[in-house]
Amino acid sequence: TADRTKVELDLTQRYPTPYDDIMQAATRPISLDKAWVYGLIRQESRFIRSARSHVGASGLMQIMPTTATYVARKIGMTGFSLSSLNDIKTNITLGTQYLNMVLANLGGSQTLATAAYNAGPGRPHQWRSTLDKPVEGAIFAETIPFTETRVYVKNVMANTTWYAAMFENKPQSMKIRLGTVTPRDANLTEPGDLP
Repeated sequence: TADRTKVELDLTQRYPTPYDDIMQAATRPISLDKAWVYGLIRQESRFIRSARSHVGASGLMQIMPTTATYVARKIGMTGFSLSSLNDIKTNITLGTQYLNMVLANLGGSQTLATAAYNAGPGRPHQWRSTLDKPVEGAIFAETIPFTETRVYVKNVMANTTWYAAMFENKPQSMKIRLGTVTPRDANLTEPGDLP
């Protein structure tokens, strides 16, 4: 409903921040941008805890079962079972850890990592390898060959910019947030076994 309003803009209604204590506990220790995680959750599930996609992704952060199992093993989460995937704390913990892994794998680019969260970690590596020079993140986003991922990246990054404006109480630049995407960096590793 808040998205449909034309006259009044109440950011706290349009960009809610539920579960902030869990979010802080998940993002702070790994220095992950909380605004980005909220922006991603808003796009993925609209904060519906029981959300489930047609391909089997679950919970607030829409995590695939294989990804959840992989991340739980990597971070040493004890007692994890797929039945706990819709638990808010479990979902946010696994989702933020995975997002952080993808971000590190893509050289710290939120634009590339957002694309990877939607399309898989290997695809942004392929897409950036076609570049012959650095490009603005907005230009890169427009060249993503999958319509779903292209729209997803734009929406998540727009959400993130609004959340950051709320958290920092000052206007934000989406251009700065999208950054620059460079051709493949020889110092970065391939996605390896990231699901």
